[in-house]
Amino acid sequence: MERRKKVDCLVRADYVLPVDTGSTVITDGAVAVSDGKIANVGKYEKIISEYDAMNILGGSGRVVIPGLINTHTHAAMVYFRGLADDLPLKEWLDNHIWPAEARWLSPEFISDAIELACLEMLKAGITTYNDMYFFGDAVGAATKRMGMRAVLGVGILDFPSVAAKTTDEYFEKAEGFIRNWKGDGFITPCIAPHALYTCGPDTLKRAKKLADEYNIPLHIHLSETQWEVQEIISRYGRRPVEHLENIGFLDSKVVAAHCVWLDDCEIELLARSGVGVSHCVESNLKLASGIASVTKMLAAGVKVTFGTDGAASNNDLNILSEMSTAAKLHKAVSGDPTALNARTALLMATRWGAEALGLGQITGSIEKGKAADLVVINLEKPHLTPIYDIYSHIVYSVRASDVETVMVAGKVVVEEGNLSSGSESGIIARARDWGEKIRNSGRH
Repeated sequence: MERRKKVDCLVRADYVLPVDTGSTVITDGAVAVSDGKIANVGKYEKIISEYDAMNILGGSGRVVIPGLINTHTHAAMVYFRGLADDLPLKEWLDNHIWPAEARWLSPEFISDAIELACLEMLKAGITTYNDMYFFGDAVGAATKRMGMRAVLGVGILDFPSVAAKTTDEYFEKAEGFIRNWKGDGFITPCIAPHALYTCGPDTLKRAKKLADEYNIPLHIHLSETQWEVQEIISRYGRRPVEHLENIGFLDSKVVAAHCVWLDDCEIELLARSGVGVSHCVESNLKLASGIASVTKMLAAGVKVTFGTDGAASNNDLNILSEMSTAAKLHKAVSGDPTALNARTALLMATRWGAEALGLGQITGSIEKGKAADLVVINLEKPHLTPIYDIYSHIVYSVRASDVETVMVAGKVVVEEGNLSSGSESGIIARARDWGEKIRNSGRH
């Protein structure tokens, strides 16, 4: 009889959703994990006959899905959650957020805030996030402490901020960050020019050149509001996507956040260029920015994914919620109850998210050889009973509080719903302290 191979653990569940190309559902399934990677996936009976595990996680009344991917956020803005709500984007930014950032941002602030953001995301089943912000070394160090995977974009602007005084300084700091983190197992450096209205053509070309030189992603806000579209037309005589195409910016390295106000030609341009789109439906709804034409983008072949945006405009970091809201909203606005079905929504939140970030060979699905980034969800809840279609349950019924176990690269970082890679109470206490400072300062 052939000897069973030793692995670190097996993750067992009533359902395993690999999120492969065939939307497979493995009932009474298991995932074998060894050295941080997926050694195999299949029926439990077959897996247990081939592998000898030190530990078995999960069990009956559970489902295993790939770690969720948040493709657009400003994670450290969790410390500004609820600071200024019920306002249009431009007023919210100009009068509240940018002044608060100028007053409060520092490596210490960022480091503490990132721990809170990672805590929130991990407990909601998010194992990878794509960020755009400042003080990247502090972000990277805090993210690694929490055991999370991230693509970290160094913010670029054409005006001074607390992070840099000149465009040249932004780029110098960006290149330093890229060199520090390129090749890291958890952190992928990224270049993140903020938007077309805050970065001129020369800055955008320079960002593209840097991304090409280091073979890293590009992350940008695009066509978030009608004001932005009209502003770009008035400046350059072209719509935003056409402007980016004209300066040679668009390619498959680009992740474009929002993309609310696109015409049909722009959608075709994005599809042809291989640009990934991060759909931030809840932030767009809250800021009344509009509703992106996701069904049109999907039909054209655009890789649409899910982002939360920052918690100052959402006000949470919950991809499960984004999936549910988006799937229902696009049915209503299209008049088609089959639009954005549950299987597509989970694909957008996992496999496509990883592919858009250039991490498709590493994470995003439960397949042999990929990183063991896994989420175990407890199905033994009133709102998850009975079960007829497990995909439907994931998208329309599961809540963040149903997430029981989260594994990143084979390491359990959330166990029985609690953080195991750090101190929850310490992270929350520091967040409260910062909140008190901001509140008592008398000005945001």
